[in-house]
Amino acid sequence: MADRRSVAPLELARRAPRRFAALSALPFLRLRETFRGRRGPLAFLAVVGPGLIAGVAGNDAGGITTYATLGSSTGLRFLWILPLTALLLALVQESVARLGVVTGQGLTDLIREHFGVRWTLFAMIILLAANLANTVANVAGASSALAIFGAPTLLTAPLAALTVWLIVVYGNYHSVERIFLSLTAVFLAYIAAALLANPNWAEVASSLTTPDLGAISAAEALLLVAVVGTTVTPYMQFYLQSAVAEKEIGVEELGAARADAILGSAWTNFIAVCIVIATAVALAGSGQAISSAAEAATALEPLAGTFSTILFGAGLFGASLLAMAIMPLTTAFALSEAFGFESGVDKKLGEAPIFYGIFTVILVIGAGVVMIPGLDPIGAIVGSQYLQGLFLPIVLAFIVKLASSRVLLGAHASPRWLQITGWAAVVLLFVLNAAVLVANLIGVGA
Repeated sequence: MADRRSVAPLELARRAPRRFAALSALPFLRLRETFRGRRGPLAFLAVVGPGLIAGVAGNDAGGITTYATLGSSTGLRFLWILPLTALLLALVQESVARLGVVTGQGLTDLIREHFGVRWTLFAMIILLAANLANTVANVAGASSALAIFGAPTLLTAPLAALTVWLIVVYGNYHSVERIFLSLTAVFLAYIAAALLANPNWAEVASSLTTPDLGAISAAEALLLVAVVGTTVTPYMQFYLQSAVAEKEIGVEELGAARADAILGSAWTNFIAVCIVIATAVALAGSGQAISSAAEAATALEPLAGTFSTILFGAGLFGASLLAMAIMPLTTAFALSEAFGFESGVDKKLGEAPIFYGIFTVILVIGAGVVMIPGLDPIGAIVGSQYLQGLFLPIVLAFIVKLASSRVLLGAHASPRWLQITGWAAVVLLFVLNAAVLVANLIGVGA
């Protein structure tokens, strides 16, 4: 069995620099090397990365589609839900970062040790199914973003998957994290799109701070549940904890790691707010039905201008590419960690065949499904969001239980108020999931 620290999603080795390690020469991205050991605000720069990357990775093709649908179909009415999801995500990611820093282990490893093989097997089956569907959705997202500019899917789908594969296989830990951090810059496009929409900022402020609970239809209620499910996704937590452990962030840096997790939560929800604003102002009341983020980008052109379409499409491509890398990588490491297979990109194919097999197969299936002529990937996008939503309260229950353990975390265990809040969130999510299942069975909102 591999050493615990060798089975985290960003364990891309401490080996000789290779092709993509050229990013190490960029001084403005050498944050850990430059600021490690510093005190005060500068100490944060040595730790920043896992929380920010995990947060923005949640704004993948499915997430962008959900936020665009919320804005285009309901306007600014439900903007208030996003500060609440930001708070929930911050509480969850802070707990996960704390677990990773103090234990130095991935979430899957802790689930196996403290809940047994059966629960681990169940969790891994759901994670595999959800992440496979999400990978299909994000390959489709990257391809559809480039299709806006005339690029054919049969070319862009395999090229996007190959690019991700090369980055991971020919990179090392530091260069890959720098690439991921660089990709987070594409989300600036959504800020620009929101500004170009020229909204009524007084109305935006009112919608953010004043919940409108009057006459919510069944379809709108389901959409709000989808927003919660797409904001706090299970794979983000598996990625975050293992990335924190792999970066070898010490307990003395715990405060900075928690700040990184909270920053990622705030940033991802701020981008979600911008997506809702852009689509609400341009599309709400237009009568245009939006079933994908690419459709939202195209629909923006006659109403908000060509530049808004370009910005929205560029953001979708970067977001999809980031999620395409993280999901298969997280799944490969999580499964290998759960069942004791050798893993690590520093190992040769013969040394870690299961790890490389899982990672490669997920990417190949993702690209292959999208390349099937006439196949509409929207089913994969919707299905992935449902699977993630159904899995979330189970994963959150694991996290709350583990983070509350004084045996495991000692003085760093969750305080009583956070334990109560965590279990209340678990119960609420179970109730919301039950409502979604019942609604789908009886065809509400269809």
